[in-house]
Amino acid sequence: MSDKNTASFSHLDAEGRAQMVDISHKTRVKRTASASCKIHLQAKTLSAIQDKLVEKGDVLSVARVAGISAAKRTFDLIPLCHNIAIDQVRVDFSFLPDGIGITSQAVCTDKTGIEMEALTAVSVAALTIYDMCKAIDKQMRIDDVKLLDKKKEEI
Repeated sequence: MSDKNTASFSHLDAEGRAQMVDISHKTRVKRTASASCKIHLQAKTLSAIQDKLVEKGDVLSVARVAGISAAKRTFDLIPLCHNIAIDQVRVDFSFLPDGIGITSQAVCTDKTGIEMEALTAVSVAALTIYDMCKAIDKQMRIDDVKLLDKKKEEI
């Protein structure tokens, strides 16, 4: 790899090898990020979730806890992520005509982060809904995973 390419990617060393970025020189700031995704469901599945009739249990309660837990373990899932102290993670759901919208907000006071944690939260929440409903809906689809916002403010 040329120096031009490696200079623009902080996760690559001079030889183009993957590396964890050194953040030791950075100061702690409050960081907030929000993310979203959507899981498309059949009407009968959506109704079963709303009425809490899915045999595996309360789908959204389990998905919320799964999303929060996953955000806290992002550094275990994504090899070059830093292990940061998370101050808060929220996972929320909205019923849509053809599925469920999932949003998350994650907050930390650290040297780096927290967008990967917010993205992980919505992704795992959607995967949990999928897992809990796969016996009744073979047409589920997860899409539109995206970062909505990230900001930092001095403390």
